[in-house]
Amino acid sequence: MSRHSLVPQSAPMRLPLAQMRSVFHPGDVERKLAKLQEAGNQREYENLRAVYERMLERGPERFQVKPSGVPDMDDLYEQLPNFTEVLDDVRRHVALAQDSRDGLEVTPMLLLGPPGIGKTHFARQLADLLGTGMNLLPMSSMTAGWLLSGSSSQWKGARPGKVFEALVDGEYANPVIVVDEIDKASGDAQYDPLGALYSLLEHDTAQAFTDEFAEVAIDASQVIWITTANDVRGIPEPILNRMNVFEVEAPTLDQGRRIARNLYASIRAAHDWGRLVDPDPLPDVLDVLAPMPPREMRRALMTGFGNARLERRSTVEVADLPRPHGHKSRIGFLQ
Repeated sequence: MSRHSLVPQSAPMRLPLAQMRSVFHPGDVERKLAKLQEAGNQREYENLRAVYERMLERGPERFQVKPSGVPDMDDLYEQLPNFTEVLDDVRRHVALAQDSRDGLEVTPMLLLGPPGIGKTHFARQLADLLGTGMNLLPMSSMTAGWLLSGSSSQWKGARPGKVFEALVDGEYANPVIVVDEIDKASGDAQYDPLGALYSLLEHDTAQAFTDEFAEVAIDASQVIWITTANDVRGIPEPILNRMNVFEVEAPTLDQGRRIARNLYASIRAAHDWGRLVDPDPLPDVLDVLAPMPPREMRRALMTGFGNARLERRSTVEVADLPRPHGHKSRIGFLQ
């Protein structure tokens, strides 16, 4: 059966909300707060007290995205032609949850491939499909594991971790959290940036994940995890075993033309100045853009749009695009 036969034409792009889910137990928070009050007004615990009070004020209930049917994902297949295998996996998980009382669960995934092919863009598109928003954690800048799991409240400058913040301060029980460039995680022997993931990527242990700052168990079992990497060799085997690994290839030239055409249209539609440029790109412009990684393609198009408008033209021409790397040009514009 083809994927198109499973998709009703009238299906909405975003998945509906069907239920609420508690992400912590208020009684645990009340007990922690009571102990702080017994300890008196110690300044070092002011931030921790404020966190507990905010948790009780907001309450434990969060929205949980729940599919009523398989959404129409044809636009995503068209925009991301080299992510077909990953999109198929997402559709399988959505299909499992439809017509049941279960919430949407997605097995943690690793998008493995060269830089600039659209891995982070895919994550943003998936978060937009689900309507839960996206929390981006760039591991290349993380030097300590506490950024994920929080730091002890006894330390100076301590604060909750990113997972705690996404669930307690956010609106959803199943947000999309993207661990970007997981293979570039750095740290020393004392603080493992990936240490928290050993429990967070396991459904059973994630149900009672304890942030080191708040020391209150939170339910992180519904988080939709997407990790990206350029090189699998930088990822510990136990982490790899907890994820579905998808090797994402660079787009073919034909796929590159489709991506360029879609990118041209999306940039044009997102800006008021888009009405001043032609609705469709020239074929030879697509030929030049097709071999580029999507990230570079966007930069080239923005330069092309700008150069065309400098000449008061509505048509972006090949000469408007930046020269290939290695050719010098003044401030990115052709001479």
